[in-house]
Amino acid sequence: MKEKREVFPGDEVAVEEEYLASDGTFASDGKIYASQIGVLELDEEEMIARVISPNPPNILRERDVVFAIIADTRSTMATADVVAVDGKLRDLGGETYATIHVSKISPGYTDDVSKELRKGDYIRAEVIGTKPSLQLTTKAEHYGVVRALCFKCKSEMARKGKTQLYCGKCERSVPRKLADDYGNVVF
Repeated sequence: MKEKREVFPGDEVAVEEEYLASDGTFASDGKIYASQIGVLELDEEEMIARVISPNPPNILRERDVVFAIIADTRSTMATADVVAVDGKLRDLGGETYATIHVSKISPGYTDDVSKELRKGDYIRAEVIGTKPSLQLTTKAEHYGVVRALCFKCKSEMARKGKTQLYCGKCERSVPRKLADDYGNVVF
């Protein structure tokens, strides 16, 4: 049988002699306390105490598809700020600073990140790791740059072929790792 009741952070919910602390709880000095608001569940079969939140945070997990903005590029990696999870309206909780290693950008060989991604580009990527830090990949066809502005005049760039962007105002073309639906993503 599972006992259920509403609890608040800091409420004592059980003792370690009887239960193990699980999701939404923590143990201290032989007692188990709630670490979040929610419904306490004391599972008699598994002997665990957990608190189930009615409104859990949107925490990134491996295989999540995310939208991010490139913050910086170096020769072997790019850094990005994850701004949303594809298909979810909730704000993100937890770490949103991510890295993309040069080997995870394109299915082909890439020797310089700046040939594929530039600061300020909006990208769609997949989370491939969360520990010790957030890591992304844009290797698949559906991942890559979904929106980019010309670094010189800040006009929106148009797709020109499979791997090029074109600024009509400056009349310049630049290479990028483009998502298959570049220009058709609404934020």
